[in-house]
Amino acid sequence: MNELFPIFLKLDRLNTLVVGGGNVALEKASALLRNSPAARVTLVAPMFRADTVAFLADYPQVVMYERGFEMADLDGRDLVICATDNRSLHEEIKEVCAARHLLCNVADTPDLCDFYLGSIVQKGDLKIAISTNGKSPTLAKRIRAFLEDVIPEEIQEGLEGMEAARKTLKGDFQEKIRVLNELTKGLIFRK
Repeated sequence: MNELFPIFLKLDRLNTLVVGGGNVALEKASALLRNSPAARVTLVAPMFRADTVAFLADYPQVVMYERGFEMADLDGRDLVICATDNRSLHEEIKEVCAARHLLCNVADTPDLCDFYLGSIVQKGDLKIAISTNGKSPTLAKRIRAFLEDVIPEEIQEGLEGMEAARKTLKGDFQEKIRVLNELTKGLIFRK
């Protein structure tokens, strides 16, 4: 049973550290920045791949330190993502994060994670996160592809219309819910 609680974080208000500079670090950093282009991210690694440096060049708020990880790198952080191939370093970082009450994700190591990065579908302001509780990232990607295919590009127009309608509603909470349910009950996506 998947007991994870999904939340959407405002990464521009948080300070995220990514430990690593290889393929996995690029995957994690790009996921953060694609979903939250103003995210405040720091990466630390003894070396960075050229494609990582090239990708991050489009994000001036991202800081990269080309050196080994130091425990002081955790100071002032809200989230930590470990993306190296050094399990003992990850275990050490996770232990310190737990003591400091910092949320930590260790790539491909669910037993050391406080949170997972899900597969994301985004169309305009609609964002859907998919989790298989770490059981099958491949299935999550297939579900993401399916949803990207069936959700129309025009969904943003519908969202804006619903927002405008919601702002005009009068009455108590229950009445507003009733009207919004009525407005959306026939909503069906067709290709």
